[in-house]
Order: sequence, then C-alpha cells, then structure tokens
Amino acid sequence: MKKQSSWISALIAAVLTLVLAINWSQPAQASGTLKIGMEANYAPYNWTQTTSANGAVKIDGTSSYANGYDVKIAKIIAKKLGKKVIVEKTQWDGLLPALTSGKIDLIIAGMSPTAERRKAINFTSPYRTTNFVVIVNKQSKYAKAKYLTDFKGAKLTAQQGTLHYDLIKQLPGATREPASKDFSAMRESLEAGTIDGYVAEDTELTSFKMVDSNITGVNLSKMKGFKVSASDAEVSIGVKKGNDQLLSQVNKVLAGISTSERNKLMKEAVQQQPQTNTKKENWLVSMLKNYGQMILEGIGMTLLISLVGTVAGFFIGLLVGIVRTIPEPKNKFKKGLLAFCKWLLSVYVEIFRGTPMMVQAAVIYYGIAQFWHINLNRTVAALIIVSINTGAYLAEVIRGGIISTPKGQFEAASALGMTHNQRMWNIILPQAIRNCLPSITNEFIVNIKDTSVLSIISVSELFFVGSTIASQSFQFFQTYLVISVIYLFLTFTITRIFNLIEKHIEGPENYNMMANQVQVGAQEGDK
Repeated sequence: MKKQSSWISALIAAVLTLVLAINWSQPAQASGTLKIGMEANYAPYNWTQTTSANGAVKIDGTSSYANGYDVKIAKIIAKKLGKKVIVEKTQWDGLLPALTSGKIDLIIAGMSPTAERRKAINFTSPYRTTNFVVIVNKQSKYAKAKYLTDFKGAKLTAQQGTLHYDLIKQLPGATREPASKDFSAMRESLEAGTIDGYVAEDTELTSFKMVDSNITGVNLSKMKGFKVSASDAEVSIGVKKGNDQLLSQVNKVLAGISTSERNKLMKEAVQQQPQTNTKKENWLVSMLKNYGQMILEGIGMTLLISLVGTVAGFFIGLLVGIVRTIPEPKNKFKKGLLAFCKWLLSVYVEIFRGTPMMVQAAVIYYGIAQFWHINLNRTVAALIIVSINTGAYLAEVIRGGIISTPKGQFEAASALGMTHNQRMWNIILPQAIRNCLPSITNEFIVNIKDTSVLSIISVSELFFVGSTIASQSFQFFQTYLVISVIYLFLTFTITRIFNLIEKHIEGPENYNMMANQVQVGAQEGDK
C-alpha cells in the first residue's frame, strides 16, 4: 500500500506543478509590455543572435536575442507607446494563430497585407515597400532571364503561406516545387541544386548575397506582364481584429518615421546581420564557440520535455490501464458508471493515438488561448502535450501487460482473500510494469526524437535550435549532422541506462535450481 500512496502522491505533485505553471493571459497593453511576434530567422528583417550587440532584444524564454529591421521598428513603436518590447520567436505558420489567440500583440515580421490575411487580421499602413525577385545561381541559365517566359522548365519554390509562392504562377512553364518552411531551407536547396531558384523580396537577395557571392537575383517587378497589387508589394504590421486603439496608435507612430529614417534603419540592419565565418577555423570549433550555449539549452529542453513527458505519461497510462481492466461490478449504477468511464478513456486513447503530435500541439497551444483565454507558457504546453500523448500509448501497453498476466495468479490471489486492489498493487502490476519496461523505454526514445515536432509552437528544443543555427551560420549540412549525432548519443545513452535497469529488476540471469531443490527438500525433512 505504501507503493500505491507514493505513486498517487507523485501523480498529484506532477499535476499541481503543471497547473501552477500556467500563465493566465493578460493584455500586454495593461502590463506595460508590447509582445512582438516574428520568426527571428529572416535577415535583414529579423534574425537571432547570441548577444545583445547593436541593440538586440532578448527573445522571451531563451538566452538568445533578436535583431533586424523589424526589431528596430518595434523598439520605436514601443518607446512612443511607453511600453517594453518582448520578442516572441514564432514560426511563420504560427504567427497568425498567435495573434488571434492573444499570445502576441503585433506581427512585425516582413509580412505583406494580402487580401487573404486581411480576412483574419487587420494591418497598419506599410512600413516598407519592396520588389520581387527570383534568386538563382549566377551560373544558371535563368540568371539572364529578361521575360517571364524565360523561366520555362525552371524548378521554383517560395516560402509556405506567402504571396511569393502564388507569384510563380505568373511564370509560364515554370514548375512549382513544394513550398518551403523557411528561407534557410530554400537557400540550402538552391546550393544543393534541388531547385533552380526561389521567389522572394529584394531584401532577401541583399541579405543572401552578403554571405554567398555565387547567387544573383532576377527582378520580376520590372518584367512586362508581371502583375502585383500595390498592397502586396508593401510590408505592414499585423494587429488583431477589434484592437482598433492599438491599430490607431501604431499608425500614428509609423506616420512619424520618415522615409529617409526607414532607409537608414534597413541599411543598418543589412550591415549588422549575421555573417559567415571568414577566419580559417574548423567549422565544428566555430559552431561550438558561437552557438555552444544555444545547443546546450536545446539539449536541456529536449531532455526535460521527454523525461517529464514520459514519467507523467507513465502515470497517466497506468491509471487508464488500471481503470480499463477493472472487472464489472454487480451494482447496476456502478456498472453503468464504470462503462461510461471506460468509454471516455477509450475515446481519449483513440484521439491521441490517431492524430499527429504536431496537430495536437497547435490545437492545444493556440486553441486553449483562443477559446478559453488561458495563456499557457510554451514549455508548459509542451510538457502537457507530450504527457497526454505518451499516456495514450502507454495506457494500451500497460493494459496489455495486465491482461497478459496468467489468470492463475488472479485466482490464487483471490483464494488468499485478497481484494481486487490488493491483487493489482501487490501481484499483477509489479509483473505487468516489469514486462512493459522495454516498451516504456521505447516510448522515451520516441519522445526524445518527437520533441522536434514542437517547433510548430516554437519551443526551443534541439531541432528548433539547430534550424536557427543553420539559418545564421549558413552551414546547413554541418549543423544538421551535429544535431543528428547529438540525438543519436542521447537515444543510445538512454537505451543503455534502461537496459541496466531491466537487468537489475530481473535479478541474476542464472539460478542454481538443483541447489534450491536440495534446500527445499532438506527443510521438508526437518519438518
């Protein structure tokens, strides 16, 4: 019974910890802060750096900083409004849900106010206008294109969820490759030769040319027949619908920033953006020197989420597995109540085993904020998501371990006068958990790798950190090679640790059966 109490206490403690860690949402306007959403991965508009150099702003929840043209504009707006800037690093696909759910106050991320986006959010007056280009290698036959038809046969792409991807349709004969997640992925694809080019703004061309002199851009905006509305060529700030006061305030601040000052800010951003390493230094040494702290934080976050998620998921799965194996009581009311509970738990298991964790993360993180106005911290949300997802899988594993226990042990325990609870806690569960340990180990390993899907809610785990480093250092293959080696080391180490635990639980591999029989026989003779 002591074991039962300790398990229940641990489960209650874990639940209380998660509940206490919830941050109830408060409007940033009332708290003196201005939460800005951006990728922090799109130089020169915005990028991530490891220090506060050049007036960079710390990224919320990390030790890294954000800088760029967008950050400079945000600081001017915040200063005029008497607020403090807080940068929320968010993937491009998560910017709109983050704004509509109230997790951020403004989107300042080089976003164009397209008609489709205007249906979901409001936009301020533009804070920059731009031209559109196709970025290609200098040696490419498409580098000399003068007409839209010159791109016939070219494999082109653009960032997912942007106007740029739709613009490829205006290039007759061009092949639209699948849209890319971000600009770092497109740069890597262009260097690898898997695409011939990608559509972007002229600022992306300026930024890319500073680190790779082998690329050039073909200006689409000057080509005959190329059509784009004035608003699509503008870059504006996103504001949540209904927040008219903030919209008016930001427009007033933008009206006071002259064109010459905006050009000056962009020029500074281009000069200050991260550069590739020009020293003759080993790439691994350079990476560890410049980004070692970020990598360690990513490893720590990955281990935290996977460990807590597996432990909490084990207790959830244990509880669900026990309830689903309770025998039917004779009392009709208890029988109906138990049947309902089992049905409810079956629904839980089917939902979380039948849907991707990435989708669960987006629904829980943004949905709870949008519909119930509860603002979960990213890390807390990640812990909850991994825990309940793991619980659904382990529930079936533990249930299988319980029902696979020989019926004779149930009958023997009943013959000794044990209750159902006593049979479960003292006889069945210890055996079931021991038999399920390899599956629990496997789930832990899966969680270490699956934390990468939490990048959808911008949790700074190992893969998210690796993507940031790759986009800043432009060493894509090297960065992801290091990240994969770290994942392999983590999973290998965890596997060895659990193997030792299994051996310890199982006891000695060989028993001297003859010695035991002689000892038993001697004891019977004494009697």
